[in-house]
Amino acid sequence: METLFRLFFFWKVFSSTVLGFPSGKISGSCDSMLPSHRNAISQTSPPPYAISVSNTSFAPRDEIIVSLTGIKGSSFKGFLLQARTPGGDSAVGSFRILSPSTQGLECNNIQNSSVSHTNRLDKQNVTAVWIAPPGVGQVVFRATVVQNFTTFWSEVQSHLLVSSGASFVSTLPSFTQSTSSSATVSTEEGCGTNKFCFSNPEGCSPQDPNCYFMSSEALGTSVFKFEMSGSSDGYVAIGFSDDTIMGNDDIYNCVRNDTDHIEVQHAFSTGRTRPSPLPLGEVEILSTSFNNGIIKCSFISRNVISTQPRNAGSLYYIFLAFGPSSAGQIRKHTRRPFITDQKVNISSFQSLGGTSSTPSIIKAHGALMLIAWMTTGSVGMIFARYLKKSIKKTLLGKDIWFQIHSFIMLLTVVTTSIAFILIFTAVKGWSYDAGAHAVIGCIVMILSFFQPVIAFFRPSLQNNRRFVFNWFHMLNALVIKVLAVAAIFLGLQMLSNTSNQWMVKTMGGFVGWEALIAITLDVNDWLKKKEIYADPQPKMKSELLLLLIYLCGNLAFLIALLVGIGMS
Repeated sequence: METLFRLFFFWKVFSSTVLGFPSGKISGSCDSMLPSHRNAISQTSPPPYAISVSNTSFAPRDEIIVSLTGIKGSSFKGFLLQARTPGGDSAVGSFRILSPSTQGLECNNIQNSSVSHTNRLDKQNVTAVWIAPPGVGQVVFRATVVQNFTTFWSEVQSHLLVSSGASFVSTLPSFTQSTSSSATVSTEEGCGTNKFCFSNPEGCSPQDPNCYFMSSEALGTSVFKFEMSGSSDGYVAIGFSDDTIMGNDDIYNCVRNDTDHIEVQHAFSTGRTRPSPLPLGEVEILSTSFNNGIIKCSFISRNVISTQPRNAGSLYYIFLAFGPSSAGQIRKHTRRPFITDQKVNISSFQSLGGTSSTPSIIKAHGALMLIAWMTTGSVGMIFARYLKKSIKKTLLGKDIWFQIHSFIMLLTVVTTSIAFILIFTAVKGWSYDAGAHAVIGCIVMILSFFQPVIAFFRPSLQNNRRFVFNWFHMLNALVIKVLAVAAIFLGLQMLSNTSNQWMVKTMGGFVGWEALIAITLDVNDWLKKKEIYADPQPKMKSELLLLLIYLCGNLAFLIALLVGIGMS
């Protein structure tokens, strides 16, 4: 009995000091906000986590969306989140819980005044809604974030939120426009501590001519100070988007006009065409400059950011683009914009870098579609149309040409399906920005799926209605092929940011090559039927020789386009 008691005592000590509180029931840490982990000390390095909020001010009973997010994919197992007055030592307000992975705790005798985890699974983002109490002038959201048992950060904070009754919100300073070339309009000072910054290369200074930079600083409810700079002889622009595909984006441009002055413009993009101009609205231009090929501008905007005609949110993908202009009008940028890796809150304190390359999952989608409808699908159709009579051997009771045709076309359908799943995963559903490309792609997927299903239920060769199947099967394949090629052209236009659109032209060369081979095979077949021509070397049928020649050209075009997609 004594032995059992000792084992029980050891398990209690072990579970509380080694495993900590995996259930998140940590009301005992309400005041200190520190975990009861033996030999664990709070980290002093910058935390790989950030707290973002949906507003910068509040009134009693207002609801503020609060998110705790890992930076660059950093995960965490546990956390404790509170709202406190500056310098205060107790929680204020209450939270509404949104996720089963979070729970409310009673601290300072207020129900749900703190939020914690419910399990020790890895998390990258948690969100709750804070309900503002009366009688509070300013608050800061604080969190202790546990990465593992021995590693945690106890000073993760949001920016200051001010009651809408405070003078800070209503007394914004007055500014005048400056176009002096010596005006300092962009600086990295305060990035990650007092404002949000996004740059490429990450962490670069706007004083560096190779740095593309933007920052945002919340000054009040829907009031932001924006700065942007970069090397360009035309324009630098920032866009706010719900996804990583251009379209339905709120945009601000700093554009060089004919007099070498910089204009601030407001626009909204509806696709991959030139953005539609919008009234500048409630924008105060602080300063602009164009000096040594560097465009800089700084302004305050009171406009609500909207990425849809009826939607204004708080989390966005940030686009940082640059390109040429003509007479104060922007032209298509020559390379893909720099884009944040995830949606961000521009009122948060973060300093991030981005990439201008196409996401790997989209590259994989394009590569699989090229393989399916440039090579495997085309070769499968050639076997069915031209090689029936050239390959007369059988395998497992079936003609070899038929076995090859069936296998290659099944591979084409599988490849198309994988590519279809990848792109839907990448854009998280339907993307209206993709336009006709998305619609045609869906039609190709549907018709491709039914092609082998119908073939499986085909009538026998002796059936009087066999010709109906033959014609339908052939025409459906032709429609799929034409639509697939059209979708590829549209997709390559979306991926290519070069002025000469070389990938689109290469695809045009492939279509010409394929047409030439098809005409040659048809002529060869017609000559044989008319007995005008016979193969001089029976060991190498002319159809097989033409197929080999076609494959050499086909692979050359395919490899060129795959390399282009990889470099996009």
